[in-house]
Amino acid sequence: MTDENFNDKERRCPRLGSVIPFRYCIISGDNDLPCWKILDCWWEMFDVEGYLKQNLPETVFNELIKIAEKPKNKVSSIIEIAQQVQKGK
Repeated sequence: MTDENFNDKERRCPRLGSVIPFRYCIISGDNDLPCWKILDCWWEMFDVEGYLKQNLPETVFNELIKIAEKPKNKVSSIIEIAQQVQKGK
């Protein structure tokens, strides 16, 4: 699996509410990680776990798995998104 196979795939993001490309999910997480929901969002479209395992360093992949198993609550997610928007302005 190579990046060009999946980077331009798009889907509606449940966190942002708009259509985004897969490549955004790869860069949008905290601490230089992919988005913590990437496995949950993309598993129906392709083997996202296999792709990430193959294309991320092992330590990054393992950290992502740990975070994905323990999802944030809704309020924390909303506050985090609001802070990201403020940083962007």
